[in-house]
Amino acid sequence: MLSSAKLGLFFVFSLIGHSLSLSSDQNPTTPPLPTVFDILPKFGLPPGLLPDSVVDYTLYDDGRFVVVLSGTCYIQFDYLVYYDKTITGKLGYGSITDLKGIQVQKFFLWFDVDEIKVDLPPSNSIYFLVGLINKKLDIGQFKTIHSCRDDKVSGSGCGSWSPVFQLPTPMDEVPMLLTE
Repeated sequence: MLSSAKLGLFFVFSLIGHSLSLSSDQNPTTPPLPTVFDILPKFGLPPGLLPDSVVDYTLYDDGRFVVVLSGTCYIQFDYLVYYDKTITGKLGYGSITDLKGIQVQKFFLWFDVDEIKVDLPPSNSIYFLVGLINKKLDIGQFKTIHSCRDDKVSGSGCGSWSPVFQLPTPMDEVPMLLTE
């Protein structure tokens, strides 16, 4: 009788040990956190609104976010866009509001981009609120993620003059005087 009790305990312990070894063999890993470029399309926005130099981001439950870049950045879209090292705002479906840290150049002046919106249902347009102006652009240029360019004017045709030309540093506040 004692040997059958020992055999029963051995059987129970071997089942427990086997199930533990199965669970450790499966080694469930936590899935990687989504990147900011994965998050934007889930909110109906194109992933190329931000440069590829994003090093960290935080998205809060209420939609507020903080994006940190490796440094300041310039990207040429239809307009030259400046990204500060830290970008903040509030993410909602189809929009970014309370935006800080992105500016656009027009006629050698820099203007804050306050909001970004897309049409719902989606279309081929994206809208940037800059001061009192709501500028409609083709969404296609924001579907791919772009790299930052040097802060010097580059490209063909500049020749030896290219080191002379520097992009002006964006200003924090410029009153909107231009209309389109």
